[in-house]
Amino acid sequence: MAELCEEAFDVLKVDKKDYVPTTLEDEVRVDKLCSELLHRFYTESQMAGLSPEDATALAGAADYFVRDFVVSIKGRSLFDERPGIVRQFAGNWYIVNTMEPLASEVEGYLAGIREFYRFLYGHQLISLKFLQAIEAECSQLDYYAQRIESFWDISGDGYFDWEKECTLKD
Repeated sequence: MAELCEEAFDVLKVDKKDYVPTTLEDEVRVDKLCSELLHRFYTESQMAGLSPEDATALAGAADYFVRDFVVSIKGRSLFDERPGIVRQFAGNWYIVNTMEPLASEVEGYLAGIREFYRFLYGHQLISLKFLQAIEAECSQLDYYAQRIESFWDISGDGYFDWEKECTLKD
């Protein structure tokens, strides 16, 4: 516990430029930086009173979004303040890349994403406007549940229309 308290007094210093993946090989470096930042989020979540289990759930959800989607699939920095990224994740990529997509599972991911971006805002690493956009996208649970249902209803070449409604293209 002393280690947790000690870490609380460390100022979080981040050079956002370091989080921009420029090549496929560079993605490994950015992935490690994101992992370290997510660990800090996990630690601070516990210091704020969350149980290790709850902190793990939030950090794990944020980790999946940040490292597997934002950095690896989208090739972006987690500090790239373009709204729509959560919507692309929860309304398309998660659904297509999960064997049995569930609205309850999406809800868990969205909780982790929302708390992680609140953590970033708390350290003045993102703008209030972007945090509000992230929170708004995270609150659209009914939309994501509808997207899962409509995915299962696709027939013929209907995937293209389904994808167009919430496209992964920037």
